[in-house]
Amino acid sequence: MIKGVNRQVLEVHETGTKYFEKALFFVKPEYSTLGERRLNEKALQALSGNDKVPVTRHAKIKNLVLKIVCLLLSAMTGAGVTLLLR
Repeated sequence: MIKGVNRQVLEVHETGTKYFEKALFFVKPEYSTLGERRLNEKALQALSGNDKVPVTRHAKIKNLVLKIVCLLLSAMTGAGVTLLLR
């Protein structure tokens, strides 16, 4: 039992896992006007793990730099092996 809560609560009975029989979602006030169907969809997405945080610009740049470094190291390794086999 939840006392003193003045929020909309969504209860999901089919969690899709053998460990939990139901889940409670406390809806943020700004999204309480969404329909029950839409809130159910979002709750099921959150339970399935499809509701992921978007990748930030900083993370994208970091991943790009990492890929470039890996490509450069691969090219340098290939050039070194070619020089050794001459």
